[in-house]
Amino acid sequence: MTADIGALPRRFLRRLEQERNYSPHTLRAYRKDLEEFTEFLGPGDGGLTAVTRVQLRSFLAHLHSRRLGKRTIMRKLAALRSFYGFLCREGEAQTNPMLGLRTLKQEKRLPRVLSVEEVSRLLQTASGDDAADLRDRAILETLYSSGIRVGELVALKVSDVDFSAEVVTVMGKRRKERVCPLGSYALKALEAWLARRGISPVRAPQCGEPLFLNLRGTRLTDRSVARMLAQRLAEANLGARASPHTLRHSFATHLLDRGADLRSVQELLGHASLSSTQIYTHLSAERLKQVYDKAHPRARK
Repeated sequence: MTADIGALPRRFLRRLEQERNYSPHTLRAYRKDLEEFTEFLGPGDGGLTAVTRVQLRSFLAHLHSRRLGKRTIMRKLAALRSFYGFLCREGEAQTNPMLGLRTLKQEKRLPRVLSVEEVSRLLQTASGDDAADLRDRAILETLYSSGIRVGELVALKVSDVDFSAEVVTVMGKRRKERVCPLGSYALKALEAWLARRGISPVRAPQCGEPLFLNLRGTRLTDRSVARMLAQRLAEANLGARASPHTLRHSFATHLLDRGADLRSVQELLGHASLSSTQIYTHLSAERLKQVYDKAHPRARK
């Protein structure tokens, strides 16, 4: 039976959702992590606000004993670190037991990226003119053209797209608004999708309806987009090692491969810190090295 996480964790999750605009996926994961930690603590001992570093080390040992991956453990500890920072700021805890806790080093794994040719193959799977193809093509073109997160995509309204300025206005993390350019292919796909719904680009600025709908006519969810992408990847024979975020990774990498500067890519992605964007320079350098090894006559013996 799952432990009741209690009032403070619920308040914490509401804060993440309402003020910091965390994605539904992250909120579900954090809730599950806090439920697991609450269950591990059990009754008594003062509850969540009186947790000691010894208890946290015991929990860390418990996670290791379950042979969880490093990334999973790091995410669970990130949830607790964020939660106890919240408790201290709110005056609910006097000290932060996470401070000074030695944790695992995060594995530096390069993100999965589709090549330009693979993106083209993916887009070709939605080249029909029925409602599903028109919508899916608009989704895929928008994700790849703008680099926005899937949570940002499903939250869009029709009025967020400015066809004359060729941009889309996005509400990002921590409710920070940014404007992202849209390429001609994405704009054409969006026009075709909206035309199917009887909405013209002229009327779009006044239309507060969701931009993307499921086939029942309600707002699309991030999980629905992930399922759609998995199906389209299979149709394109690209396997299942990609997610909607893969198109964001591909967007950034392809820009850098073609000479975009890192600061501009940071702005387009909506990263608060340049360090978050720098992983794409490592990825770009790795791709260049692979090209070099294959092409240069004296790259290898």
